[in-house]
Amino acid sequence: MPEIDPPESGNRVPSSVEEALEIASTNFKPLCHDGTPASVHVEEFDIGYLVYATFPPTEPRSFGGSHLIISKVDGALTFVPNFPRSRRFPFTASVTIPTLSVGAARPMAHAV
Repeated sequence: MPEIDPPESGNRVPSSVEEALEIASTNFKPLCHDGTPASVHVEEFDIGYLVYATFPPTEPRSFGGSHLIISKVDGALTFVPNFPRSRRFPFTASVTIPTLSVGAARPMAHAV
């Protein structure tokens, strides 16, 4: 059976933090309040790269905006909200989100 190539996403797939920063430079351009470009940093994690802005200490603190995640699999770009550290989950493929359990567990119905 012939090997089938995966569909092309049209995005470049980074293989290093430097390449992720280069890709981000055309897609993620955060600005300080005075209009100057903010510093952009990249952190590698298991399935991609997290790209985020840092601002000078004199910059007023505000929450909002977004971070950019670049997939190591297909180069897909995903913007995620910027939450304070106390409200963030770690960026990893093995994240388990806690759930609240009310009453007995019931199987979910599947649509046909």
